[in-house]
Amino acid sequence: MEVLVQKFGGTSVQDEQTRSAAAAHVKRASESGSKVVVVVSAIGRKGSPYATDTLAGLIQNEHSPAPAREQDLLLSCGEVISAVVFSEQLRAAGVESMAFTGGQAGIRTNNAFGDAVIEDVQTSFLEEAFEHVDVVVVAGFQGMSGSGITTLGRGGSDTTAAALGAALQAEVVDIFTDVDGVMTADPGMVKEASLIPAVTYEEVSNLAVHGARVVHPRAVETAEQGGIPMRIRSTASEHPGTWISSQRAASGSGKRQVTGIAHKSGLTQVTVRSEDGISLQQTVFREMADARISVDFISIQPAAVMYTIPSERTQQVVQLLQQKGYEPECLKDCTKISAVGAAMTGTPGVAATMVDALAAHDIDIYQASDSHTTIWVLVSSKHEKQAVTVLHDAFCLNHPTTGL
Repeated sequence: MEVLVQKFGGTSVQDEQTRSAAAAHVKRASESGSKVVVVVSAIGRKGSPYATDTLAGLIQNEHSPAPAREQDLLLSCGEVISAVVFSEQLRAAGVESMAFTGGQAGIRTNNAFGDAVIEDVQTSFLEEAFEHVDVVVVAGFQGMSGSGITTLGRGGSDTTAAALGAALQAEVVDIFTDVDGVMTADPGMVKEASLIPAVTYEEVSNLAVHGARVVHPRAVETAEQGGIPMRIRSTASEHPGTWISSQRAASGSGKRQVTGIAHKSGLTQVTVRSEDGISLQQTVFREMADARISVDFISIQPAAVMYTIPSERTQQVVQLLQQKGYEPECLKDCTKISAVGAAMTGTPGVAATMVDALAAHDIDIYQASDSHTTIWVLVSSKHEKQAVTVLHDAFCLNHPTTGL
């Protein structure tokens, strides 16, 4: 039994027109002889009546927040509504289908309400359904634990699709969105940005972590562990999109050092100094952890620590550190820019190219770091667009590479 998984995000199912385009993709896949698992997000985005953020707003009370269990019970409704609506759309198009909640589809999670982790996928429910229909529509973003309905956190529908694909050993997991695939940079910022025909799991995961909002990194990791390729495609066209697999050569990485430029704005750089180095390091990061403040771009020195935080947490961080006797230095309005590419591993000159390109345009680098496939720099947000464009040009990303 050949299985395809197709995931449609909120903008792909937000109205009759987009759902019709999505249904056409499903119908083509079904008519080709495949069994199709469709995973859907909630309808629309914030402001739409059944979007996740809209549902969350119904019970927002900062003085007495609803228990996490009840929050998940409510938030899961958006995807369930979407699954039933889309299943009906398919039937109207002549495609017999059945709708399932995440739990009914066999997704079993731990008890971490709001950010649950999938522990098992029991495929027997969907395999039985495939004896009667060629298409099943599964509500994304959710599963079932021993304590009830859970949600999977940000990017949960992508993760649902990847988990089902891995469990059913699908031919491919298609992530349909409102862009043609993974781009060399944000096309809203760099008009010369081009489509990347193919990337490795690691490359797309790094691009996603560092600001390219194409697919959630947890979904990529799940697909990679299951050995299932993914594609990022547009709901509005039949373009093949971007192929994601373990094949480094297929990504074009052998032809150029850098595959893409990602950016993440809205950051504050925090520097804390003290002669009591070990105590400083322990205290600062324990305070951040206890306050559930995500830190990034960490640099630890004998008498100082430096890291970035989301800008909206700046005041809270300052207060926490002052209570411990420190006077943090905060540099607001920063952007982290990342150059990602599998071929940069062991290749000299990548960092020099970045530094030279930014220096030529008088763009200061506040901080830098690297891994074997990524180099990050922190710059002022006022130079964000210019810096991304300059680096895109410096690494000759204006021309598409040859795909599979």
